[in-house]
Amino acid sequence: MPKARKQFGQHWLKSEKALNRIVSSAELTESDRVLEIGAGTGILTRQLISQAQAVVAVEIDRDLCPILVQKFGKYENFLLLQGDFLTIELDDLLAPFPAFQNPRKVVANIPYNITGPILEKLLGTISDPNPKPLDSIVLLLQKEVALRICANSNSSHYGALSIRVQYLADAEFISDVAAKAFSPPPKVDSAIIRLKPRAIEHPANDPRKLETLIKLGFSSRRKMLRNNLKSAIELEPLNALLESLNINPQARAEDLSVKEWIALSNAFNPDTPAHNIH
Repeated sequence: MPKARKQFGQHWLKSEKALNRIVSSAELTESDRVLEIGAGTGILTRQLISQAQAVVAVEIDRDLCPILVQKFGKYENFLLLQGDFLTIELDDLLAPFPAFQNPRKVVANIPYNITGPILEKLLGTISDPNPKPLDSIVLLLQKEVALRICANSNSSHYGALSIRVQYLADAEFISDVAAKAFSPPPKVDSAIIRLKPRAIEHPANDPRKLETLIKLGFSSRRKMLRNNLKSAIELEPLNALLESLNINPQARAEDLSVKEWIALSNAFNPDTPAHNIH
């Protein structure tokens, strides 16, 4: 087995139980085109090739690419791209390969240190959603981040990341994966999650305003929401606004559901004195 490189956040999954859970969560069919981010040694790749119509694997480590080619180059439904997923233009690279274009599902054991940027590239942002939403995204990632992504309001894990992801997709926590399931074991436990991007049912009237409110609202978790927002909205009209939305004026940012955050953003009156909302 190749030596894992710290610079790429590599930890080789060795648990068959975890591997099977990842693959089953992807609910693959023979007509699926799948994107794998970080193929590594190919343990997940092999399963994907056996179940999907086409598999596009992106691997940043040049030394691993010859190993992957040796293992899977004979399969007609496998295409390997060497490069950094965060910087490559996938559509451009797949243009010469019609059979692999427009993968609709993502299944990956991703480097934990770039989870945020990967999620943003796959989902987009509140103000700039992915114009071609994927069907599903199954990821193996750090457990703490997985809990934050999937958390409900009033939870200690619920925060700005929860809202940013859940505005764009349904998020489901699938299962824990212990550190010993990897070689070398990471210093943290991991988890499998499934995201199902969807049309935004009740989009914010001004998504950029919503992003700003969320950032301000969670700027200090220990403070009440109104204290975090007072730099943008004067206290008296803010209290009135919260009461009109049936939101407790003493609520903290983590007490508001995604729908309540959208409602708060939509109800904000542009005539109310504000400095940072635009």
